[in-house]
Amino acid sequence: MRLMRISLDGQRALVTGGARGIGAATAGALRACGAEVIVVDRLGDAPVDVADPQALEDAFARAGALDVVVANAGATLFRRLDEMVDEDWRRLLDINLTGAFHTVRLAARVMKPRRRGAIVLAASTNSFDGEADLAAYNATKAGLLGILRTASNELGPWGIRVNAVCPGLIRTDLTAGHFAQPQLLKDYCRHIPLGRGGAPEEVALAIVFLASPLASYITGATLLVDGGQMAAKFGIWDERMGRFAGDHWELADPPSTTA
Repeated sequence: MRLMRISLDGQRALVTGGARGIGAATAGALRACGAEVIVVDRLGDAPVDVADPQALEDAFARAGALDVVVANAGATLFRRLDEMVDEDWRRLLDINLTGAFHTVRLAARVMKPRRRGAIVLAASTNSFDGEADLAAYNATKAGLLGILRTASNELGPWGIRVNAVCPGLIRTDLTAGHFAQPQLLKDYCRHIPLGRGGAPEEVALAIVFLASPLASYITGATLLVDGGQMAAKFGIWDERMGRFAGDHWELADPPSTTA
């Protein structure tokens, strides 16, 4: 089989939360593959809040026919479970979960008459684990997988594929605090086989793959983009294996086999 480049020539894509971070990288990657891209975000000349159903519906109406929709918009909040106020809980649900539901619902309505399309949800490794101080975020990201499985079942007969990426620690504005603390980053990356956090572009490429014809027989899937973190039950890295070089672990040559 000959190698193929990812081509989205002539396709139109919409990316929510596409003004920065993973969303901006995804919009750029889609354009690089030939797609026309509409960015929906609270930032920019025409701000759209995905928590506002009417504003989101208007954005879809302006976009017209769509081949690809990426439900990426999201927010996070670090708060102890017993200290979280109802307003914070509702706001995260409105953005991360209800906003994604509205995005998928609108995408389905646009794509079903055309009998084709690809939808990609930005979930998280937090869809599976219970990281402390992130109860609302964890709940919303777990909920996305319920939307994923239901939508892939319902929309498959119309030729519409629905998949999700589950990023781990990625260098964005939301995680800047992690990357600014070398000791915290060192300890966190002990549990990542690749020994480092990821870049937004690495997630974007996974999203583009799932949205492309190269993934034509993939739907209902969750693609981990986490450097192997979810495959590692215990810490991988220590000083016998290598050294921490500021923001990543490097393998010793050769690694020590002594305690």
